[in-house]
Amino acid sequence: MNEEVDLTIIGAGPVGMFAGFYAGLRELKVAIVESLSDLGGQVTNFYPSKTILDVAGFTNVSGQALIDNLSEQLSQFDQTMRLGATVTDIVPDEDGYQIQTDQKDIFHTKGIVLATGAGAFEPRRLSADLLDEQVEDNIHYSIHELESFAGKRVLVAGGGDSAVDMALHLEPVAAEVRLTHRRDKFRALEHSLTRLENSSVTLETPYTIKHIARDVSGALSVTLQVARAEETKVITVDEIVVSYGFQTENKIMAGWTIKPELNDQNQILVSQNMATSVKNVYAIGDVAAYNGKYDVIATGFGEAPTAINDLMTHILPEKKGPAHSTALTVENGTVK
Repeated sequence: MNEEVDLTIIGAGPVGMFAGFYAGLRELKVAIVESLSDLGGQVTNFYPSKTILDVAGFTNVSGQALIDNLSEQLSQFDQTMRLGATVTDIVPDEDGYQIQTDQKDIFHTKGIVLATGAGAFEPRRLSADLLDEQVEDNIHYSIHELESFAGKRVLVAGGGDSAVDMALHLEPVAAEVRLTHRRDKFRALEHSLTRLENSSVTLETPYTIKHIARDVSGALSVTLQVARAEETKVITVDEIVVSYGFQTENKIMAGWTIKPELNDQNQILVSQNMATSVKNVYAIGDVAAYNGKYDVIATGFGEAPTAINDLMTHILPEKKGPAHSTALTVENGTVK
């Protein structure tokens, strides 16, 4: 594929998807390049059942429902979508940049918005030393179908917002839910902690998982050890859901010709307009860093219009400023 576009968005997680929609509102010709085979990034691959509470306009929405809505929103515009393609290089050319992928695509683009999140991601897994043979089939690092846990005894391991949310989400479906963490306190939104306190979820704190074996009945026998002590206890469950976060890396950027300035966490430093140190290259979402930033999806949604509107003043200065979205209408699923 060899194509001329106004804007290339690299990354099709929630923030990249919304950026693609907003660029459509500004009538830009857009290409969206995503290394995964589907839209939605981490939300699709690890948190499709997670309840997301901090998106404006939703009392609560599951991760998959949010991605479905963003996909429907994005589909109103005829933009080039390239899934399963990793950007291998970004090279300056006469009128912008040439973007190359491992699928032999070449996009000639005036501007770029990087929405790559934290880069390639992999869940933090339990150490193999903790596991007996033939228990891994009952250890999960995401929840795609709640029904598969119906009537089961489930242990959720983790201390963050996602672990708490998973436990609460499983409570009405599973026969029993336990939540274990190495500390007595969880790092979650106050509202989620209040719900947890009022739930039937059993807290197993402060414990770490020491060993997982299969007992004579076929269930999982889990040995929990008090953090920094010798005391242990054994519980029996059918399934384990591990929510220890992710290991991420942005090594792919190291091979690009362009070199946006990074911080110590390999995030891209941006100005108040989301501009990077490279001309007409912007960054939004988790990959972008500036003082005072709070990394939630809602923040990235707000960064997208800022980046695109500022970028347009440089690559298409003849265009007028953005119209208010209230001046637009939708007819038969298409923005007019």
